Amino acid sequence: MQTLQHIRNLILPMLAIAILGGCEKPDAVTVPPLQSHFTFKDAGTYEVLTANSRFSVPVGITTTQKTPTVVDFAISSPTGAVAGTHYTVASNSITIPAGQAIGAIDILGSFAAYSSGRKDTLVIRLETKSGGVVPIVTNTTYRLVLRGPCFEGDVTLSTFLGTYRNTNEDFGGAYGPYTTTISAVRQLTATTGEITVTNIYDYGWNPIKFVLVWTNPAARTAIPPAQSGIGNAGTLSSTYAGRDISVRALAGQPGTFSICKQTLNLTMQVGVTGLGFFATPYYVNMAR
Repeated sequence: MQTLQHIRNLILPMLAIAILGGCEKPDAVTVPPLQSHFTFKDAGTYEVLTANSRFSVPVGITTTQKTPTVVDFAISSPTGAVAGTHYTVASNSITIPAGQAIGAIDILGSFAAYSSGRKDTLVIRLETKSGGVVPIVTNTTYRLVLRGPCFEGDVTLSTFLGTYRNTNEDFGGAYGPYTTTISAVRQLTATTGEITVTNIYDYGWNPIKFVLVWTNPAARTAIPPAQSGIGNAGTLSSTYAGRDISVRALAGQPGTFSICKQTLNLTMQVGVTGLGFFATPYYVNMAR
């Protein structure tokens, strides 16, 4: 006669097999919903250098289709650019061919309008018309600056606002790319201004401020004022956990920037508040 323990030993392995068998994943592949989005970038600068130069804003869909896909968009301008006068688009929609996932919005700027120094911003937003493709939750707005030949001394600080998805750094070792953001700007004088950069170091630090100077356009500088309260120094080394981080300008090595290329090359010295600064320079290169 079998004992209760013997019967239990027979049942438990069978239960395990049944449970494991019920956890098998199905072979079916989940197809993402069809949605539209701008691809990887959310801003650009269009220098209208000739009468026929065009700017293409890339647009994507999340999954290819067996038939052509129509993506709708709308364009507005906070600076007053008028369609048909300052720029031209064929229509307010594009068609992505069957089997493809990328298309483009082609914009033709007026050379006559921008050769005299005019600058404008276009805000392009993906939208849905009746039966159209629904935009994805994020990456559905693209800001395009239209201008003639760029001059580095003609700085409008607000054009620096936004995300810099191609940020790379070197602090005793290369890291990146990752995303930083210029979240605020403040004009100080006619040729100086302050920017606030978030997510430097990509490890939860607080925003860091830099003063931009373009008094001499050929020698533009970006310098951080001395600041503390940047973050937990434990992110640098567990030795300094709980202490505060400070930053200051790197002596003899000011950073620089380009309003035309929308890039910033920032340099600084990092330290532990009250203890001192590391000898290793910290370089952060920001690009759209």
